[in-house]
Amino acid sequence: MSDVSLWRHADFLRLWAAQAISAYGSRITRTALPIIAIAMLDQSESIIGLLVTLQLAPGVILALFAGGFIDRGNKRRILIAADLIRAGAVASLTVSWAIGLLSVAQLIVVGAVVGACSALFAITDNAYLPALIGKAQLAEGNAKIEATEAIAEITGPASAGVLIAALGAPLTVAIDAATYLWSAFMLHQIKTRDVAPVDEAPTASMAASMRGSGLRVGMRAVFRHPIVRPIVISHMVWSLSGGFFMALYTPFCLRVLDLDTATFGVVIAMGGIGSLGGALLSRVFVRVFGLGRTLVMTSALSLLCALFIPLADGPFVAIIAFLIAHQLLSDGFSVAFVIQAVTLRQTVLRKEILGRANAAIHVVTASLLPIGALIGGFLAEAVGTRNAVWVGVLIGLAAPLLLLPLWKVKEMPSGPS
Repeated sequence: MSDVSLWRHADFLRLWAAQAISAYGSRITRTALPIIAIAMLDQSESIIGLLVTLQLAPGVILALFAGGFIDRGNKRRILIAADLIRAGAVASLTVSWAIGLLSVAQLIVVGAVVGACSALFAITDNAYLPALIGKAQLAEGNAKIEATEAIAEITGPASAGVLIAALGAPLTVAIDAATYLWSAFMLHQIKTRDVAPVDEAPTASMAASMRGSGLRVGMRAVFRHPIVRPIVISHMVWSLSGGFFMALYTPFCLRVLDLDTATFGVVIAMGGIGSLGGALLSRVFVRVFGLGRTLVMTSALSLLCALFIPLADGPFVAIIAFLIAHQLLSDGFSVAFVIQAVTLRQTVLRKEILGRANAAIHVVTASLLPIGALIGGFLAEAVGTRNAVWVGVLIGLAAPLLLLPLWKVKEMPSGPS
């Protein structure tokens, strides 16, 4: 189908609308949670690292068992349930703050619940999109969704900084609860029946695959595939580095660089502008350089631009310039990479195992995020936050090298292989 037909795809537009407003609210809470821990509860870097770890770990545990359930279940209902649970969890922070009972323990519990449901949502969504719009439109659909994520990255953190300054973080996160409710409502309006995809008659091997252990089937599909395997292994290294970033970026900016919350929000919003550019240019890069070279180059440039974070020092203008350069360039190249990498694995893996494959990928990549966050938090207290950031950035530079086996891949394959 053409680009115009996707604009006229009513159910895709409903899914897109659900994700757009939810993505905006999620950025607000993502910005607010560490600020609550640092500014209101005065927690150390190691506690921030623990908070990030416990936000991520439940999603990894859930992914161990969720793949088969997602493949065989009603994906739209799973997405709606994840939204409703997240709405209740986030709203509880505002209620506890209002009655004077907000604590770091509740912050950790809410982070864990939201993290688990977000992981379930992401895994399910990646399996749901191909069934909803078809593989011919996947690159366009993923580009539109990533563009929406980019816009949310522009507006969410920037408005979060202003809202937190005006209302306080606990009241600000109530907005996220409302966005999850909106997302659930829009998903409920999708008319397409959620059925298991059947592109061809089941073979004996496919039937055996459907009966097999969800994680085992997913791992086999991912690590035996010559195209998917390098992407996932590279993503694993990237995730370890990303764990350092998730734990240390907020305390680095607020404590080491002494930014206020409004400025911090604006800096993060610059990443949304970069992400939007990456979403718009991703397919252009593929046309000019080829698919494999685009994957290698965009990942390398994104991770090299992360060097701007620990280099940020000196006068205020120089610090802001370094941080904005990182947000614009690193996020832009990262999104350009993600669009092609996700579309590639959605294309070459069979629909009936996408849920389990996505779950397996989540397990092996997201499990390294909390490890990186935990190490980064304790390392920051031992050697200083800036030095710990340097370690995280340098780890990430190994990831593009693992994509070199894909260098000669010219274009997107036509289907599962």
